[in-house]
Amino acid sequence: MSDTATVSERDVESLVADLDRAADRLDEARDRVAELGPDAIDRTATAYRDLTATLDRHEEAATGYGEFQKYIQFQEAVAAVLDGLDDDLPEREAFDAADEALQKQTLSTSDFDRAREALAPAADLVDLEAEYETARDRYREARRAVLARQRDLRDRRDGLARLQRLGDADLDAPVETLRDPIEAYDDAVREAFAAYRSRASTRDLLDLVTTAAEDYPLVGFDAPPERLRTFVEGSPVAEEPLPTLLEYADYSNSKLSHYVDDPRELKGAVATNRTYLERLTADPLTVDWPPAPADELRWRARELFAVVSRLDDEEAAVRLRAVRSLPRRDDYERLRESATARSGLSADERRRIESGAVDRDLDRVETELSTVEAALDEYPPLDELSALA
Repeated sequence: MSDTATVSERDVESLVADLDRAADRLDEARDRVAELGPDAIDRTATAYRDLTATLDRHEEAATGYGEFQKYIQFQEAVAAVLDGLDDDLPEREAFDAADEALQKQTLSTSDFDRAREALAPAADLVDLEAEYETARDRYREARRAVLARQRDLRDRRDGLARLQRLGDADLDAPVETLRDPIEAYDDAVREAFAAYRSRASTRDLLDLVTTAAEDYPLVGFDAPPERLRTFVEGSPVAEEPLPTLLEYADYSNSKLSHYVDDPRELKGAVATNRTYLERLTADPLTVDWPPAPADELRWRARELFAVVSRLDDEEAAVRLRAVRSLPRRDDYERLRESATARSGLSADERRRIESGAVDRDLDRVETELSTVEAALDEYPPLDELSALA
């Protein structure tokens, strides 16, 4: 498999094997770091970088003929690095050997080369520090890949379990027992809201919508934009129904001046929010099909009733009471599952359920998920590993 393969394309065994290898490599690097001590390695790496930088910076001048002053400056710079080193610093002998290679009255390029060679053991500790950081990064990336697969497998498990559940539903159940009252209510509330929208003042309409948005979130209305609310609350023209205000917004300023004192104010509030106003329909007041689980429908119907009752339409209220009583039926969930199965299962999904493919896929996904979760339990997040160090 190519290195560019995405996590979702790679099999679980490959991802877990990567994490195994990354954990082994991290353990090895941690053991080596722990043996010497991370602080000691860091001090050695800092000294190595400082000394090699000094060599690189002064080599040309210090090896030049007759450049005694620059030679002195170089030796002082080397001493500034080495004099501050602790005696117990790992690979301290490498620094002493490098210093010895430079203790000559006349320096050549070969002397600098010997000094760099003498520092090789310290360079290895710098490499160890880098290797440890690389091992941490690879462990983190490998674990993230396994976490991503865990999320993917959980989603797939939930989807397959849903199909399995729907496959167990009674497709011959009398779902019209639920559908008929819901459809009757939806038709009634659409008519009631359309009538209210055409007769009520825009101020009253937006007050209803605002109350619904702020106090009854399960209904689903969006609150009116602030500029529109401010205009409607303070303008006499808001006593007109919404269709009239939308018509006014299409007038020219000269024609509109016969109806309102400030045509620009109306256009700024109404015309700029035309999309919002035209989308004010009964849709948030309707009940979805197939319906929600009993508890969800029960609570939503309660909030719907608080809003629908303001439409002053007895038919809609009566129909909503019938819907509100549905979750109390003993067979509600059975009928809802049947309705969901009829609406939510494609022909291909039904074939997969009937052939047993869904059951087999679910078993495989649960097995892979167990493997992934066991690996995540065995290999904790990096911050927990660090706490153990």
